[in-house]
Amino acid sequence: MKTLPTGAAMLLAAGLAFTSHSSANAQDATCEIDRPVMFAGLNYDSALFHNAVARFIIEKGYGCQTDALPGDVIPLLTGVGKGDVDIVMEIWRDNVAEAWTKAEDAGNVSQIGVNFDDAVEGWFVPTYVIEGDAERGIEPMAPDLKSVDDLAKYTELFEDPEEPGKGRFYNCPSGWVCEKVNSAKLGAYDLDDSFTNFRPGTGAALSAAIASAHKRGKPALYYYWGPTWVMGLYDSTRLEEPAYDKAIFDALKTEENPTKATAYPQSTITIGVNNDFKAAAPTLINFLTNYETSNALVSEMLAYMQENDEKPDGAAMHFLKSKPDVWKDWVPADVAARVESAM
Repeated sequence: MKTLPTGAAMLLAAGLAFTSHSSANAQDATCEIDRPVMFAGLNYDSALFHNAVARFIIEKGYGCQTDALPGDVIPLLTGVGKGDVDIVMEIWRDNVAEAWTKAEDAGNVSQIGVNFDDAVEGWFVPTYVIEGDAERGIEPMAPDLKSVDDLAKYTELFEDPEEPGKGRFYNCPSGWVCEKVNSAKLGAYDLDDSFTNFRPGTGAALSAAIASAHKRGKPALYYYWGPTWVMGLYDSTRLEEPAYDKAIFDALKTEENPTKATAYPQSTITIGVNNDFKAAAPTLINFLTNYETSNALVSEMLAYMQENDEKPDGAAMHFLKSKPDVWKDWVPADVAARVESAM
């Protein structure tokens, strides 16, 4: 979903800076490499959360120092291939950047474990639109709404305040790949005459519109994805679409007026490493291979960040304190004990 220049010098020249965590008092632990472990500092919340969790465990449990190189996907993935970065905690395997594919083909990088395998994208409505919400006194508004095929019957329910007589579909901002895909879907599903294709100016504006509808108990039809704080805070139901078909889906991105559409793929997100680091740090690789979360869990942590105005480090500490049954399965008992002591 995101992408990484061709070396540390290029990254720094682009205005990127190193951020570092100092090694904690990880007594009785000796790091197997004699330099800081470098993370890809991808600039979105879920990746930053995973970085914070993994860095805390590596520092406190394994006695290592860590750093992060902030940046965008393509330059950072390129950096992993060049050896400037050791670890990237989110590789979106079904939408992987060409920079990563080239590094894999050259034998410079590996995907070593599945971080989560249930990332979602699609068209959603608030669950109370279908099921109601007794606690809030909301009656079901469209109990028969199940799929995109049903939407033509509900233009009045999702009425666009600026174009009466048409429903409103909240698309991605212009310039995002999903905006083009969703626009093509509106035509392929014969909905472009009955729904306005509303494109918020930013991702924040899209999430704000969704949050506003949920808080007011109003109907809304929107594209979104997870894990995100929106999916963690607000109960949404994804509408059914034809089963994912790669050829049809690819045509949505390239053809001018496609006549068929399909669901988004359910993405698997893996952890990627530089192969020299992999050879030098087998103990850390074992931890990273065991590292496993889920869409729901990460959305819950991102919702915690949003509600409490927390940074990724704060969310990582909340996760480590509240979910020991999850992370203790990733590490040996002595490592877990050192992490708990550091908390």
